[in-house]
Amino acid sequence: MTDKLQEILMDLQCELVAERNLVNPDQLTWVQYDILNTLRSGTAKPSLLSQQLGITRTKLSKSLVALREMNYVEQSPNISDRREMDTKLTDNGRQFLASVSKKHTELLARAQQVWDLDEQQHFIESADKLIRLLREERQKNAE
Repeated sequence: MTDKLQEILMDLQCELVAERNLVNPDQLTWVQYDILNTLRSGTAKPSLLSQQLGITRTKLSKSLVALREMNYVEQSPNISDRREMDTKLTDNGRQFLASVSKKHTELLARAQQVWDLDEQQHFIESADKLIRLLREERQKNAE
């Protein structure tokens, strides 16, 4: 059972990466995509972004430079602490995420074709447990 679960998780990850690559014309890295996705909910400071994503400030900084050059994010000094920068999506960044969102909608339609409502609910609950565990462990390691 363990071998089959590991194989399925690896296959699912590979398929999701392949699907993501179909809507990634600028060849954003995983980290760059994760930054954009995190900024979808609003403005964030680099210190918070690095903690949420579980990456070093150096790696984050390099990714932010590239995203600024692609005009996907913009930064401005934080009002309360001018040493810290507020980072937010540009219109181009929002447009990129909208194009990715279309692919997510297609993926949803495919999942709904192969899973009945009970299977969908079970997948939601199971995947959410794993996502929360992975996220918590990553954030603990970043502290």
